[in-house]
Amino acid sequence: MINRALLVILSTMVLSACQTNMAGRSQLAFMPESQVSQMGLTAFEEMKQKKRISTNQKYIQFVKCITDALIGVVGGNWEVVVFEDKQLNAFALPGRKIGIYTGLIDLVDNQHQLAAVIAHEISHVLLRHGNERMSQKAAVLGTVALIQAAARPETLLGQKALGLLGVGAEYGIIMPFSRSHESEADLYGLEIMAKAGFDPRQSVNLWQKMSQAAGGKVPEFLSTHPSHSTRIEDLQEKMSSVLQLQRQAIAQGRAPHCKKQ
Repeated sequence: MINRALLVILSTMVLSACQTNMAGRSQLAFMPESQVSQMGLTAFEEMKQKKRISTNQKYIQFVKCITDALIGVVGGNWEVVVFEDKQLNAFALPGRKIGIYTGLIDLVDNQHQLAAVIAHEISHVLLRHGNERMSQKAAVLGTVALIQAAARPETLLGQKALGLLGVGAEYGIIMPFSRSHESEADLYGLEIMAKAGFDPRQSVNLWQKMSQAAGGKVPEFLSTHPSHSTRIEDLQEKMSSVLQLQRQAIAQGRAPHCKKQ
C-alpha cells in the first residue's frame, strides 16, 4: 500500500507545479528550471563534441542575422551553433542553446522560412515543453534519478532523459514532442517571427517544402507535427493578426535583411 504521507507530498508537488505558460495554457512543470537548463547545457556540449561544427561563414552569418532578430524579441543570451549535417533539422534547448543543421539552410529559400523553424524551436523552450515532459517522467522515476541520468548521456536512461528535451535522435532515441506541443510552438513561433519583422506567410511555404523534401517519407522533424492540412489551416487562421504584428514591427524599424548567399 502506498504511504499516505507520500501521496500527500506528491499531491502537493503536483498542485504547486501547475502554472500557466506564455501561451496561456495550464501545464505541470515541477522540475527546477535551473536543473532543466543544466540538462540542456549538457546535451548541447555533448553535441558540440560529437558533431562537426560548420565553418561556412556565409551560413553562419545568415543564421546569426536571423537569430539576432528573433532574440531581440524574446530576450536573453542565446548560444547559436551551425552543425555540418545534411538532415533537415534545427533545435533549441533549455539553457538558451540553438542548433541549426546545414541541410535545413540548404533547403530554405529565404530568411523568413528559416526564421519560421527557429522561432518554432525557441517557442518549445519559452513554453517550457521540456520541463513539462521532464516533470511527467520525474513523477515516475524521481527527480534526482532523472537529473543524474541526464548527466550520463552514454547510458540508456541518460539518452532517454536528454531525448525529453528534444535531442533524443542524436543518441538513437527518438522522443519527439507531442502534437499539442508542436501546434502550440507553431502558433507561438508565428508571433515571434512576426514581431521580429519576418513574413509569417512564409511559414506555410516552409512546411510545404519540408514535406516535399521528404519524398513521401515524413521527416523526423515533422514526425509528430499536425497533419499538413491541419497545420496550414491553423497557421492561416492566425495569419491576419500576426501580419498586423509584422507591420507594427516594420514601422518600429525591425525589418531584417538576412541574405542566403
